[in-house]
Parts: sequence; C-alpha cells; structure tokens
Amino acid sequence: MTGACAAGAASHAPVDWHRIPWQAVHRNVRRLQARIVQATTAGRWGKVKALQHLLTHSCSGRALAVQRVTDNHGNRPPGVDGETWPTPTTKAVALCALQRRGYRPHPWRRVSIPTSNGTQRPLGIPTLHDRAMQALSLLALDPIAETTADPNAYGVRTGRSTADAIGQGSLMLPKPHTPAWMLEGDIQAGFDRISHAWLLTHVPMDQAMLHKWLKAGSMERPVLHPTDHRTPQGGPVSPVLANLAVDGLERAYSRRIPRLDEAATRRSLLSGMRMARRDRRETQRVKVP
Repeated sequence: MTGACAAGAASHAPVDWHRIPWQAVHRNVRRLQARIVQATTAGRWGKVKALQHLLTHSCSGRALAVQRVTDNHGNRPPGVDGETWPTPTTKAVALCALQRRGYRPHPWRRVSIPTSNGTQRPLGIPTLHDRAMQALSLLALDPIAETTADPNAYGVRTGRSTADAIGQGSLMLPKPHTPAWMLEGDIQAGFDRISHAWLLTHVPMDQAMLHKWLKAGSMERPVLHPTDHRTPQGGPVSPVLANLAVDGLERAYSRRIPRLDEAATRRSLLSGMRMARRDRRETQRVKVP
C-alpha cells in the first residue's frame, strides 16, 4: 500500500502501516485526551462530546486502536468470524475500515475459562474489528472515567494495579488510630448484572455505539443468546463500563458510615471507613481457547 496516514485528521486514503508516524500518533491522542480531562473537570460536557468525536474520527485514534488490539497477546484469539490481522497489510486495511457509518457488531464468541477456585468463568470474545472499534471509543472514554473515578479504585485502571491496592492497605493499617476491622467484599457476577438502561443513561460516550455493543448477543457454538442484562467480559471497553457502574461506592460509604468516636480528637476521627477497590481478575492469567 502506498501513501502514509495523516497523523491528526480523519483520513480514508490508503495507508502504509510502516510509514505511520507513531510518535505523532501518540502525541495527538494524548493531547486530545488531556483536553477531554480539562473539559470534564470544568463540567463542559458539550466540549467533552465534541472532543470525543474529534478523537474517535481522527486517523491517529484509529491507528492507535488497531495497534493496541493487534499488539496485545490477550487480544489474539479470534471472534465468531475467525478473522485475524497478522500482517501490516491487514492492519492497514483494518484501519481504513474503522468507520461508524454502517457499523454493526458481531455477536461475542462465548467461552468458559477455569478460575482459581475450580469453577468456570464465562468470557465473551468480540471480533477483532469490534475490539478495535471498542478500543477507539475507549481512547475517548478513559480520560473521563479516570477523572471521575473513586480515589482508591485500583481495578483495571490506567497506571494502577493490584500492587497499588496492597500498598494502600499497608499505608492505612500499621498506624495507632487505624480501624479495628477489615471487611473484604465481592461483587458476585458483576458483569452479568449490570443494567443496560443505567449504562445507556450514565456512560458519557456515543450512545448508539454502546447500545449496539450491549445488544450484540453472544454465540456459544451454534446457538445465539441475547444479551439483555449483562456486559460480556473480554472486550476492551467492558472493564471501564464495570468501573463506571461501581464508582461512587467509596463516597456513598463515607457518607453513610458514622465516625467511630464523635467526641474523640481530630486525629482519632481519621479512623473511620477506608476503601480500596481492585479487580481480582488482574491476579489471574488464563489461556483463552
């Protein structure tokens, strides 16, 4: 293929994958994401929407989305169409095919993977094209999710990990006025019970695209199952949707749980509730069939 991809603006011209200026691509995406963060902090949601549109329609955003889904080893298993993008030519063709107009996602390929406690966990695997479309939208959604997230949420977040959650626990516990009790909770089948209506109302992204992904269905062997009330795991955007659904727990608990001793000193008043949230899937490495 001849002709390099323009780094910033939208482009439908043929692309030479090897000639894409990747430093400029990353710089352009980071610049637009920084502007999204600034507009989110200022509460300028009209500006946020305009910047999201600019990012998801830019050639830089599309190139980075394709790169992320093809360079990530966990994204190599194909979806229901069996398609992979192993060569620079297929990646270049895929980049030009990332268009919103006429887009219709395929059903997720549903598989079961073993967990540490001996059970099976369902996993939904979108096609590579659907993963790239999700990764593109994620570039515009992630800056908002990171800006509005709970302070002590560590699961599937940019620049955070389970080790950070453990470190937060180490900072909270070995002190003279730390809480006397530690409670560990688990959101059972969290991905399977997220309300589609809530997501479509509260997630700040293209609602038409989100609706298509949520209602795409899942394919288990020859049987197509509807997805009316869950967010299948396996897509790039699913962890961020789950985080957005539970964000606010820390603030809600802080408002509802009383101080341990209202008559105590200011220092001992700091011994109220603390929260550190993580995703236990981060500690597991499984092979997807």
